[in-house]
Amino acid sequence: MEILKLKGKSALITGGNSGIGFGIAKAVGLAGASVLIIGRNEEKNKRAINELTKLNIYCSAEKFDLSKYRKVPSFFEKIQKKYGIFDILINCAGTTIRKRADLMTIDEWLSVIDTNLTSTFVITTKWASSLIKKNKPGVCLIILSLMSEVARPTTSAYGASKSALRQLVKSFAVDWAKFNIRVNGISPGYIKTELTEPLYTNKQFAEWVVSRTPLGRWGCPDDIGPVAVFLCSNDAGFITGHTIFVDGGFLASL
Repeated sequence: MEILKLKGKSALITGGNSGIGFGIAKAVGLAGASVLIIGRNEEKNKRAINELTKLNIYCSAEKFDLSKYRKVPSFFEKIQKKYGIFDILINCAGTTIRKRADLMTIDEWLSVIDTNLTSTFVITTKWASSLIKKNKPGVCLIILSLMSEVARPTTSAYGASKSALRQLVKSFAVDWAKFNIRVNGISPGYIKTELTEPLYTNKQFAEWVVSRTPLGRWGCPDDIGPVAVFLCSNDAGFITGHTIFVDGGFLASL
């Protein structure tokens, strides 16, 4: 098996400065790809680049708030002029607001939808268009969630955005297959990240997750990275339009 499966490839990773996004950036970089991270927090971007550089990964970062989806097209054009065509796009940027549906304001709803769904649609279509114009193949991954398949209290906006993204994986894959652009999704289970810290620091909830997960533990970002590398590599050359659940068996168990 080839170790540097992505050697010579360039990867654009939104939300790549922490959590699952950083785990994927590390894995993709170690597989040989150059990495550009997009994140809205300058300090987190710098820390991520320092860590990746220590691993001899060729990487850069750009500060941008993807919730400002109307500004995404001009931003994408700017970074493409600076860095060139991206062979790989990995959409990890996301947010959540944990509230019961009837207590959520329309502004809160839109903040989740704009960041998770609309911005992903805009940047992915811009990326695909750039490849189609150059007659180049490409691979896109969209990071979803268990909440694209099941629900628990306080996840209405988040679940709606992730479910819509799961359908976008299929729609994008069908639209762009003839251009040799593959699109797949990864749905992580309960992973320890900054976003889930309020959950795993809740002793009762954390123990419930462990008891509910057949493999008996929470996941970590390094559980997701190798799956991303596989889907971006030629080993997955006949896979498109699918979502892989990396959840420790959560969905398989009653």
